[in-house]
Amino acid sequence: MSKDGTRTSHYDYDLPADRIAQHPTERRGDSRLMVVNRSTGEISHKQFSDLERLIPAGDALVLNTTRVFRARLLGLRDNDAPAEILLLRPLGQGTWEAMVHPGGKLKPRRVVRIAEGFDVTILSTTERRTRVVQLNTSQPIDQAIEKYGHVPLPPYITRPDQASDEERYQTVYARETGSVAAPTAGLHFTPELLDRLAAKGVKRADVVLHVGAGTFKPVDVEHPADHVMHEESFTLPAGTAEILNDTRRKGGKIWAVGTTSVRTLESAIDEDGIFREKSADTRIFIRPPYEFRAVDRLITNFHLPRSTLIMLVAAFAGYDLSMKAYQQAIAEGYRLYSYGDAMLIV
Repeated sequence: MSKDGTRTSHYDYDLPADRIAQHPTERRGDSRLMVVNRSTGEISHKQFSDLERLIPAGDALVLNTTRVFRARLLGLRDNDAPAEILLLRPLGQGTWEAMVHPGGKLKPRRVVRIAEGFDVTILSTTERRTRVVQLNTSQPIDQAIEKYGHVPLPPYITRPDQASDEERYQTVYARETGSVAAPTAGLHFTPELLDRLAAKGVKRADVVLHVGAGTFKPVDVEHPADHVMHEESFTLPAGTAEILNDTRRKGGKIWAVGTTSVRTLESAIDEDGIFREKSADTRIFIRPPYEFRAVDRLITNFHLPRSTLIMLVAAFAGYDLSMKAYQQAIAEGYRLYSYGDAMLIV
């Protein structure tokens, strides 16, 4: 049976371990940019700085301004064995939803010591196998997380986090704290590039989607329709809705920076094709076949096999062209994943 992107196994590909970027480029914005043309099927290779001449004046660039917090807590169990708590979202009164490791050992009532005067108690296990935990500290919880937490680098970055990650695993336009992973397509932008795009007449439209557990959860069922997405909260401000509606009225295109911006826009657009101010949770799972209503162009990074993110890309670019682009990226020596190179789909 031919592959068409309707099965999870269709998104397998072989990736040499040395292609997984363990560090960002020396200077922000020095990444490569693969350009994939949906109309012609052409794939070309450029630098991310070339984006300045690729986006026409009058088009809108949508940026997710979420900010990553130090969500990774490393500590010890009562037998001094290591444990890890990845905070996902606050539930109130010092309780959080979290992912834990090792999951089999961290059952309700277990305690993980993070630092002197700061520990985490496991309260319960949720239906989706995450934990509800209680943070116990004599200082304000936000301060304790900031002091003792680590930058939540994804697990395929196999080194410990470093001081430089605090700045580089954050977009230059990050504002609203709430994500446990960076919207990585935005990591390539510099203030200078954004200024040049603005001077050219490219409109900037900001949204917020706080990246949560859905980013980490692999699709472990063969039929993607059986995969359950975690909800993530988003906001599309009134000013952004105005910019996007005006762009469409004047014949301009909407460029989404990253899959999080795509999910926000496709969740927020009304049935009548109009953008309106909206704040809500979304579980949207974009995969083939899907009809895009809010997004015309996509800037993204390269994603893991079998992930919801590579499925979103395949829905936008077409399954065959997407997998061809990934094979070319591997053959051409692109750096993949969070600190890797970028792809533009037009």
